[in-house]
Amino acid sequence: MSESGIALGIDVGGSGIKGAPVDLDRGNFAADRIRIDTPDGATPDDVCKVIADIVERFDGAHGHAPIGVTIPGVVTRGTVRSAANIDPAWIDFDVVAHLHELLDHPVVAVNDADAAGIGEMYYGAAKGHEGLVILTTLGTGIGTALIHDGVLIPNSELGHLELDGHDAESRAANAAREGEGLSWDEWAGRLQRYYSHLEALLWPDLFVVGGGVSKKSDRYLPLLDLRTPIVPAQLENRAGIIGAAHLAAQHR
Repeated sequence: MSESGIALGIDVGGSGIKGAPVDLDRGNFAADRIRIDTPDGATPDDVCKVIADIVERFDGAHGHAPIGVTIPGVVTRGTVRSAANIDPAWIDFDVVAHLHELLDHPVVAVNDADAAGIGEMYYGAAKGHEGLVILTTLGTGIGTALIHDGVLIPNSELGHLELDGHDAESRAANAAREGEGLSWDEWAGRLQRYYSHLEALLWPDLFVVGGGVSKKSDRYLPLLDLRTPIVPAQLENRAGIIGAAHLAAQHR
């Protein structure tokens, strides 16, 4: 952990890049979050310049704090491996090495759903839970994070499981509910199929449901019949920043 108990979290999204210093003892922001619009095209160079801008704004107060950066794609050892919703130039781009050239800070890069899962594991809905916790973010697609006894198993991508001849997220993500005009009951039927399949494969101890629609969890979670406890996420849109900061501090 950083000496001051502070690390910076940067969350790279399709419309905005957001960052804040995180108090790792409290699991909350140590200063107001900064948001800058994601540059048109979202190329790696342009996004990294925005990340550097956000970091430099906090440097005066937090010096050489470690930095955790979320990426909307698979990340292995600092290199981005997939680019489903970002510029194809990200594929095989070593974002950690590039940011090291721009910034005099330790840097960790992590998949965005994995960062959110770590945030919820250490500071949110899964805090104190042992065994296998699966976070799912229900949004445009389905992001997932697998955490076993507090240890992240990265890049799970379980939103892309094939179910009934379909990519699971194409049927069960919140975007499918909105796009097809599904009632909460109809959508819950699809979620039942998805979460039951995860149960059969992995036998988790807890499901945590994130994404913006988690704020309306009372409309659909009570309709599910699962053996695994399933609860809404608690950190909302802070989870990625907080989780990335936590991972950065652990890797220092």
